[in-house]
Amino acid sequence: MPRGRLRPVDLAREHGLSTQAVRNYEEAGILPAAARTEHGYRTYTARHAQALRAFLALVPAHGHATATSIMRAANEGATEEALRLIDESHAQLLEDRRTLEAVEQALRSLVPPPAPSAEPSRGPSPAPSRAPSPAPRAEPGVTFIGPLARKLGIRPATLRKWEQAGLVEPRRDPATGYRVYSAADVRDAQLAHQLRRGGYLLEQIAPLIRQVRAAGGLAPLESALRDWQERLSARGRAMLRGAAALHTYLDERE
Repeated sequence: MPRGRLRPVDLAREHGLSTQAVRNYEEAGILPAAARTEHGYRTYTARHAQALRAFLALVPAHGHATATSIMRAANEGATEEALRLIDESHAQLLEDRRTLEAVEQALRSLVPPPAPSAEPSRGPSPAPSRAPSPAPRAEPGVTFIGPLARKLGIRPATLRKWEQAGLVEPRRDPATGYRVYSAADVRDAQLAHQLRRGGYLLEQIAPLIRQVRAAGGLAPLESALRDWQERLSARGRAMLRGAAALHTYLDERE
């Protein structure tokens, strides 16, 4: 084999891939088109090897689909499009970090304030006033499925699905049969929404919400939040590695 020429198996061995995977990556545009021998065999170069390294470094950072789009753009000379896709992933990571912060703040707000200490007795209490009692006020924070869905940016069907999974427990209005979400239900829906954004499944969220309802504090979710933070940090580090590998590939390509 001429010096500098690589076979599919040479690229595959470096990463523990199959030769078919390497061919599939080429067909998907992840690798530049390979030259062919007179007998029709593919031949690759160091450029193809670096393209494969860049793609495999981008996948943990951006996901398979976005990493594929980035490499296609790079191979087509559309560098600005590749950079735009990377920027979108960074923006999503920042949004996920803000979401995590919002979850932590929401959970901290669930911790009940300490009860006020009782004042020492200062003699007999004055006679109770005979003024009429104020009219009962509507429960603050009460809402219905449509407004709550719009507030969260989801469909009402999603809230119904969460109800079936035990994430929210709205009561029914006896006159209309409509779902009525109390302030606590809204809180649970917001927490469920934040955790779904963090990648948690419904069956993982339900016991956490039950624990939060019972404990009224942050403790039940501390482990989940630490895990979420670690995954965001790992993704951020992966973005750095992916950017370095892509930078090397683009430099060589240019």
